[in-house]
Amino acid sequence: LRFCLENTDPRMRGRGIQLLSEVLLQCYSLLQEKEVLHLVLFYESRLQDHHLVIPSVLQGLRALSMCEMLSPGLAVSVLKAIFQEVHVQSLLQLDRHTVYSIITNFMNTREEELKGLGANFTFGFIQVMDGEKDPRNLLVAFQIVRDLIAKDYSLGPFVEELFEVTSCYFPVDFTPPPNDPHGIQREDLILSLRAVLASTPQFAEFLLPLLIEKLDSELQSAKLDSLQTLTACCAIYGQKELQEFLPSLWSSLRREVFQTASEKIETECLAALHALSACLSRSVLSSDSEDVLDSFLSSILQDCRHHLCEPDMKLVWPSAKLLQAAAGASLRTYHRITHSVLPLLLEQYTKHTQSSQRRTILEMLLGFLELQQKWGHVEEDESILLSLQAPVCSVVFSALVDPSVQLQLVGIKALTVLGSLQGFLSSSDLELVVDHLIRLALHEEDSQSSEAAMEAAGSLAPTYPKVFSGRMVPRLEEELQSGRTGKGESYHNHRSLQQRCLQALASVSTHTSIVRETVPVLLQHLQKVQKGTEARNTQDVVAVCQSLHRVALQCQQDAEGCWYFHQTVVPCLLAMAVQAAMQESTHRLPGKALLEEEVLAAMIPVISAATTHLSPELAAQSVSHVVPLFLDGEVSFLPQNSFPCSFQPFGDGECLEAQRRLVALLMAFVCSLPRDVAIPQQEWLLRELLALSCSCNCPFTATTAAKCFAGLVNKHPAGQQLDEILQLAMNRMEPSLAEGPRRMQALTLLLWVTKALVLRYHPLSSCLTDKLLGLLGDTELGPATADGFSLLMAESPDVLHKGCHADVRIMFRQRFFTDNVPKLVQGFHGAGPDVKANYLKGLSHVLNHLPKPVLVTELPTLLSLLLEALSCSDRVVQLSTLSCLHPLLLEAPQVMSLHVDTLVTKFLNLTSSPTMAVRIAALRCAHALTSLPTTVLLPYKGRVIRALAKPLDDKKRLVRKEAVAARGEW
Repeated sequence: LRFCLENTDPRMRGRGIQLLSEVLLQCYSLLQEKEVLHLVLFYESRLQDHHLVIPSVLQGLRALSMCEMLSPGLAVSVLKAIFQEVHVQSLLQLDRHTVYSIITNFMNTREEELKGLGANFTFGFIQVMDGEKDPRNLLVAFQIVRDLIAKDYSLGPFVEELFEVTSCYFPVDFTPPPNDPHGIQREDLILSLRAVLASTPQFAEFLLPLLIEKLDSELQSAKLDSLQTLTACCAIYGQKELQEFLPSLWSSLRREVFQTASEKIETECLAALHALSACLSRSVLSSDSEDVLDSFLSSILQDCRHHLCEPDMKLVWPSAKLLQAAAGASLRTYHRITHSVLPLLLEQYTKHTQSSQRRTILEMLLGFLELQQKWGHVEEDESILLSLQAPVCSVVFSALVDPSVQLQLVGIKALTVLGSLQGFLSSSDLELVVDHLIRLALHEEDSQSSEAAMEAAGSLAPTYPKVFSGRMVPRLEEELQSGRTGKGESYHNHRSLQQRCLQALASVSTHTSIVRETVPVLLQHLQKVQKGTEARNTQDVVAVCQSLHRVALQCQQDAEGCWYFHQTVVPCLLAMAVQAAMQESTHRLPGKALLEEEVLAAMIPVISAATTHLSPELAAQSVSHVVPLFLDGEVSFLPQNSFPCSFQPFGDGECLEAQRRLVALLMAFVCSLPRDVAIPQQEWLLRELLALSCSCNCPFTATTAAKCFAGLVNKHPAGQQLDEILQLAMNRMEPSLAEGPRRMQALTLLLWVTKALVLRYHPLSSCLTDKLLGLLGDTELGPATADGFSLLMAESPDVLHKGCHADVRIMFRQRFFTDNVPKLVQGFHGAGPDVKANYLKGLSHVLNHLPKPVLVTELPTLLSLLLEALSCSDRVVQLSTLSCLHPLLLEAPQVMSLHVDTLVTKFLNLTSSPTMAVRIAALRCAHALTSLPTTVLLPYKGRVIRALAKPLDDKKRLVRKEAVAARGEW
């Protein structure tokens, strides 16, 4: 390179050094110590060369700064040379970035050497950074400043200069250019700068006046940034740094909370006040110093306390929020503020008689009570709360009997909080609490209060299980058993009371000891109400099952409670159902309600929820009883097992139709077992289910048998046994699908087995899916097959979902889409006019359940078909397509803009559909069109506004509501 490096033309010298630097960037790790020394000295001398050469010199120094074989002292030497010889801010952005990289590299590897420079290193960096404007460089520069402070480099007399060189960017005012390839956002710069400003208490005397100044500005973003920075600073400041500025800070925070219309600013002000109070609480107070925290809290109380006496005035809530923000900072601030505020609030509650004013006061009181929860146990010697126990309870109890529902609701919340404060409520108070909750839950007309009381009982019951099981459960049982037959309104009221009793029993079952009391009551009531044939018995049985389901869900996380519920409830439900089925078989009438589809459907989630969370050992114990019950009629494990005839749900004969319906309960049990639990006689069970699903005349029984078969197939280990079962299923389905009276049952089985295999990525799934695609062209089964694609893609509520341990692979929907949508499109184009709608319906079901990001990427190829689907006369196709297009209008406006003419026409036509749901969906899509670029929409504006005038006068209120929103947006 001699010719280049000694050339008189600076451009030629620059090219020579550039080549050398590029070589060094490739091989710096291979250099020996002597070579590094030689190169460093050469590059340092080149820093005095022509300005055209400097960028290449800096690249070479960056390569050398990464060398491990760097002699001691060279890092300092290089940086001194850069500080003295290079005017960094006159360089281009990339070259300035190179300088920051060199500094960063040396700080990472030669920290002790650089610290030897003392404050000179800090001063040199300040000169380098001063005037930097590029956000890419600023992110690196801010990181260097953070490291200077965090790694304890000497700042010497340059603290203010370092603050000035960084704080000049506060508050950050940066809008990234469109299509910015670097991806730097304003938020990145804000957070990086905040980390610098809040990194040392040494900046406090300069930063706090700046924050106060920006807080007083009119710019909302500056206020937000200042408040968030103040909150961050409080984490490292002490009272020494804050003391001088506290009056001004409090004044600014108070003004903002009292006057601002912005919820964000109010939230950040409260967070800042909380942080200030916490910071002062942490500061160690020496005996001879003034208690800064006390005087600060005194100012807050002085400015806010008197507003609490005006529950109708607009400053009451801002004042309460400020006081609560400070009180929540520490136990000390809590005691200081509540000592002053709680007696005042109790006095004001008694003084005011209007429910609205009392509600405001109680809500404020509730805020302070909730803060006490943070500190746990109520300390007798410190807490003002214990000394006010009687008046607080009196106020809360009075709210519970007030006619105002809104005041009752706040009272119930307050009751829940008081109950959570350990040692606050006496035993007599607790009894009164339970009595109030029972009254509200059962007899309060408004359902809001009733539901809130039940929820409160559920949250307090684990804390006081003895009180609730000893006082609440017997009362609820008594109300439930006081059944009397009546007519008209009195009967209706009685049923409503029974419903509430059942809900309350379920709500309070949040502790195992209470579950042991409530479950027998619920089961006893179930046995009582199921003996009847009227429709109301069916509804009563369903209500009990819903309560049992809630109890089952609440027991799932507690192993003891879960097993108790399972071994108590599941045999009992099975026994009652078997008894009812046998009575039906022998033509005895009582108990028929239990065989209704609606009731069996309500029992399924009870048994499922009671089974999914069992340990494998206990599940195995249970399955050894339940499966033999259905296969062998083994009833010995059931309570009250003296039945009039044998139980043969898989037997032949018309008289066994009722027994066959109970396969639904078998499905609920076996399909919810953990995957590693072995099912006895599984192959036999699968064959019986297969036969039942294909031969049964009852659609309900055939479907549940198919679902049970599919649920077991999904979890069955891969291998020869599974292949044989699937082959047997294929042999049974194919002839039935081809012809005969049971084509629909065969289709149902095919759909469920296909779903079971699609979920687990079984190789046979593609063969079965192709069979379904072929059936779309069948005039008889085509529409039902098209609807079946929704079943394949949707989450199933009772079987084949992750909650019941099914084998569900991730992204199975995307895989199904990739494999089958091209075939659906191809089938559509080749289909006759009478079955084209089936393909469109199937496609719209698949697209409707596809994750939206996937759908957006596939949109260009499918949009023409979706638009064609809107012209289909089938309302299901129309609805599915509209619900598919709606999110795409919001998420892919550029693609949709290309078809705006067709979209406008189709949507407006469908706003006059005879089906209300279609009209609503079309109006929502017309509304969503407004998210497309304005220039695209303007030519259609007048036409759309005129067309949307008609649905404004629709006979259905929900349609008119959507029309108003859509037309207003246009």
